[in-house]
Amino acid sequence: MEKILPLFLLCSLFFLQKVNGQVDTITTTQFIKDGETIVSSDGTFELGFFSPGNTSTNRYVGIWYKQISVITPVWVANRLAPLTNKSGVLKVIHPGLVVLHNDTNATVWSTNSSRSVQNPVAQLLDTGNFVVRDANDPNPENFLWQSFDYPSDTLIASMKLGRDFVTGLERYLTSWKSSDDPAPGDYTYHCDPTGYPQDLMRKGPNVIYRAGPWNGLRWSGAPNMVNNSITSFGLIMNSKETYYKYELVNKSVVSALVVKPNGNTMRMIWIAKTQGWVNYHSADADDCDTYKLCGAYGTCNILSDPVCRCLDKFEPKHPDDWNRADWTSGCVRKRPLTCTGDGFLMYSGVKLPDTRLSWFNETMTLDECRAVCLRNCSCMGYTNLDIRNGGSGCLLWIGELVDIRQLSQSGQDIYIRMSASEIGSAGSSSKGKKNVILAVALPLLFASILLGLGVGLILYKRRRREDPVVTTRGRLAGHNNKNDNSNQSHHEDFELPLLDLLSLTKATDNFSFANKIGEGGFGQVYKGVLEGGQEVAVKRLSETSKQGLHEFKNEVNCIAKLQHRNLVKLLGCCIQGEEKMLVYEYLQNKSLDLYIFDEEMSAVLDWPRRFNIINGIARGLMYLHQDSRLRIIHRDLKASNVLLDTEMNPKISDFGMARSFGGDETGANTRRVVGTYGYMSPEYAVDGIFSVKSDVFSFGVLVLEIVSGKKNRRFVHPDHHLNLLGHAYMLHKEGRPLELVDPKLVDSCYISEVIRSIHVGLLCVQQNPEDRPSMSTVIMMLSNERILPPAKQPGFFTARKIGDVDQFSWSTQTPSSINEVTITLLDAR
Repeated sequence: MEKILPLFLLCSLFFLQKVNGQVDTITTTQFIKDGETIVSSDGTFELGFFSPGNTSTNRYVGIWYKQISVITPVWVANRLAPLTNKSGVLKVIHPGLVVLHNDTNATVWSTNSSRSVQNPVAQLLDTGNFVVRDANDPNPENFLWQSFDYPSDTLIASMKLGRDFVTGLERYLTSWKSSDDPAPGDYTYHCDPTGYPQDLMRKGPNVIYRAGPWNGLRWSGAPNMVNNSITSFGLIMNSKETYYKYELVNKSVVSALVVKPNGNTMRMIWIAKTQGWVNYHSADADDCDTYKLCGAYGTCNILSDPVCRCLDKFEPKHPDDWNRADWTSGCVRKRPLTCTGDGFLMYSGVKLPDTRLSWFNETMTLDECRAVCLRNCSCMGYTNLDIRNGGSGCLLWIGELVDIRQLSQSGQDIYIRMSASEIGSAGSSSKGKKNVILAVALPLLFASILLGLGVGLILYKRRRREDPVVTTRGRLAGHNNKNDNSNQSHHEDFELPLLDLLSLTKATDNFSFANKIGEGGFGQVYKGVLEGGQEVAVKRLSETSKQGLHEFKNEVNCIAKLQHRNLVKLLGCCIQGEEKMLVYEYLQNKSLDLYIFDEEMSAVLDWPRRFNIINGIARGLMYLHQDSRLRIIHRDLKASNVLLDTEMNPKISDFGMARSFGGDETGANTRRVVGTYGYMSPEYAVDGIFSVKSDVFSFGVLVLEIVSGKKNRRFVHPDHHLNLLGHAYMLHKEGRPLELVDPKLVDSCYISEVIRSIHVGLLCVQQNPEDRPSMSTVIMMLSNERILPPAKQPGFFTARKIGDVDQFSWSTQTPSSINEVTITLLDAR
């Protein structure tokens, strides 16, 4: 009896602790019901059930501060699936999931994980992070799941805001719909790594506020958000991830960054004396924080009336609009750029422009940065990347500069491209002596320029008579091979016209930002109109591109020899000095991804059009694989590389990654894996083995995306952790394939064609390449009613829940395309 009593007291004590919320862990045998909680070991955070606001009776699982009298949830689990009564139960189940059951024992919310453990537990850590892990493994790198990866509307200390490049996961804040409804609202707050990292606020897809790029100390446009006695801030960038976070310097302070339902983003601090929250700092403090309020090259000054002015040496693009206080059209240079002879003017005390179309280098000096920008006619400005210790690194902008504001304190310097004449006028002086010097020097200077131009013109004409650029059959000179005893340049012939730089510059209005229609790993694409009135798309190789001369020659060699209605037509190329450009037919409807993945535009593509697109892509691939003069493996087939003509007929584009083969060759092995995550076949992504069946796999992914209107890498489902391929396969096996179909196709689809297309798509994405059909077989399967073979499990059957990866970055770390990240992996063999 004496031995039993202590044991009874111990069990009683544990029971009281559990009921009073004094344990921090849920196990497979110990769960919590509504009214019970768990508490982090240091007593800071509490997890349990709550009802939001003052009027709602719905019940949610959330995390809040334990010691604060006003329940303020910093994280909510079942945002989209509220409980209607107090019968909810939160459990841990094998193989390692946390599930929320309602009064009928149905699962209304659960975590996801592709891994399993023998003894799973869920623990509320002292940081406020709710994690699922093995009971015997506290290593954070081995967590099966964590709430910090799926923030709600609040950023607390130690949380990351940014993107994981390995998994594709983006961590960002999403506002509540209202103070009584924690469902995701209209506003999201991001640390956007596109270009150079900056903080952004979006309402739906539209940016409404931008804190500016990170300058080593803070966000450029948020001078108040600096390290202080309460918080310290930091931005972490490496090849695996980019994220922003803060830490509490004073652990006794309770502080959090919150996105309110109306979009206001505020750093809140709890004041114990008054028992209330106070706003320590607001992200968007005044009208000048409105994104692009003053348009391109306009600057906003909250102390001015009106608040918008053009930068010095600029003038309103549409003066009548500016007179009506409509500044959105922005400003233009008083004297247009010529590219040749341009210079830079320094503008001080500003919030740096939008960096989503930017490039950066952490080691360059400011002079080196200037030189790089000067060589690229599309580069409109540059500055130091880091303002600490006198400044270091290089940040430059490609295209127009938008969202600039004047800061009374802590503004930065930026050097903006200007014509040579403006540089001269900026440096002039009113002193008589200098005027006399200029009066003498300028005529001499002009005479020297005229003489130089005359000599240059003679040399140019002489060279033009000898240069193969003017011939109708092109010849591209490569670099001299120093190991070649003949000491001769290597050349390659191309069977297509070559166009001169001057005509393309004129056709694209000097490669103006207004004419830019796309961007990728190769460089930028511009719309142009040749002298005869023909519309073209000009693809311009960027000096900083991860793709270079090899890809340029590869694309010319591949596509110049191809002629098919479902392949984009290459009209010519330009090879002049450092400039290398490809000229294609212009397709007005642009790329397929702009339609199938867009909520509004997807309605344009009914089922007959989508089925025609599927068949057209199949025919184009079959031509590449077996009917062209060379067997071509595309290696980067994806929705953004399928262009649509005026009748919505598909044309496969972008052959920079393609490989050609002769004879009976159908594949190869490579150490350089190139392509796009979400479309690459398993054997290629993992082992570098590619073949025509690699393209078949990409085609299968594309078919399922066209049918569903969902992107494979974006797809998430509340009931499981499968990606789009796994979800489609599950529905197919269960006889429910029509549940995959885009709801916008309900009124126009032919059920037999839709089901057959899904089945064919699944046959194309099977794990084993030998099980996948050839493209000629695919076309036959799509066009008749014969019985199809059963589909086996697809490759990459599961996937993590990830965020949007539609981004463009000129970072030296990640080559990419504007629509879907194009990756290049090197693997030693």
